Amino acid sequence: MKYILKKAVMMILTLFVVSILVFLAFNLIPGDPAARKLGTEATPAQLENLREEMGLNDPLVVRYLRWAGGFVKGDMGDSYTYGPVEKLIADKVPITITLALMAFVIMTIISIPLGIYAARNKGGFIDRIIVVTDQVVMSVPPFFAGILITLIFGLILKLFVPGKFVSYNRDPAGFFAYLLFPAIAIALPKSAMTVKLLRGSVIEEIGRDYARTAYSRGNDTRQVLYRHILKNAMIPVVTFMGMALADMVSGSIVIEQVFNIPGLGRMLLTSINNRDYPVVEAIIMGISIMVMTVNFMVDVIYRIIDPRIDAVD
Repeated sequence: MKYILKKAVMMILTLFVVSILVFLAFNLIPGDPAARKLGTEATPAQLENLREEMGLNDPLVVRYLRWAGGFVKGDMGDSYTYGPVEKLIADKVPITITLALMAFVIMTIISIPLGIYAARNKGGFIDRIIVVTDQVVMSVPPFFAGILITLIFGLILKLFVPGKFVSYNRDPAGFFAYLLFPAIAIALPKSAMTVKLLRGSVIEEIGRDYARTAYSRGNDTRQVLYRHILKNAMIPVVTFMGMALADMVSGSIVIEQVFNIPGLGRMLLTSINNRDYPVVEAIIMGISIMVMTVNFMVDVIYRIIDPRIDAVD
């Protein structure tokens, strides 16, 4: 419990620092938010009234505390164009999270069995095929994998209509079916990396003294692998998979563009192009919270897999 509380405090402190950096970055950018909101035809009196209304004349510390306090309560400010930010991104968050979780599940289903099989059959024909395929898949960036998937499964096989996104509110089954293909595009490179890492980790653990001792006591390969080796071999893999999930959440921007998915990534790019900084601030903070939450969950899983971490951390 002490270990988990320590990690929770560290996560909160990290988010506090991130919030300061995000706020300062967008409030020190040259330009007048009031002018951006009203346009070029606003009079000086209108600009001054709006600055006062938006609190832009207050000290920077007061503005930060007001912004951070509002964010904690769910008030993310107002877009320069479209109104309350929280309403803008409310429908986008489930899309991005669902896409990332689907990609993570696909990565897990593919990589864990392949990694274990390759390690158990090191040097065999199938193992060599897996190793070579791994190298090829790792070299393909997700956006190019997305283009290939669109070409093969969308235009040639016609399993989905490229660019015709289906809302989860209108058709949940169609929503998941459409996200399947971009999720595969995100998952493939991470799956290849996980297979390589797990294979190497299992092979390394097989050669350790405790594994040889387990064999000498009459345990067969399956028993030694699943009762002893895999528990230790999974520790670095869990770290990578946590990082992969965080990257899937924050790195879905390009894939959302390729597949025309109206998620957080696409809105982030649009808001940056429009210089709609309140929306950008909210999305960056939202992604930071999701990434920190994933890292915290990884730390908790660490503690479950290896209770000794509490003593050495």
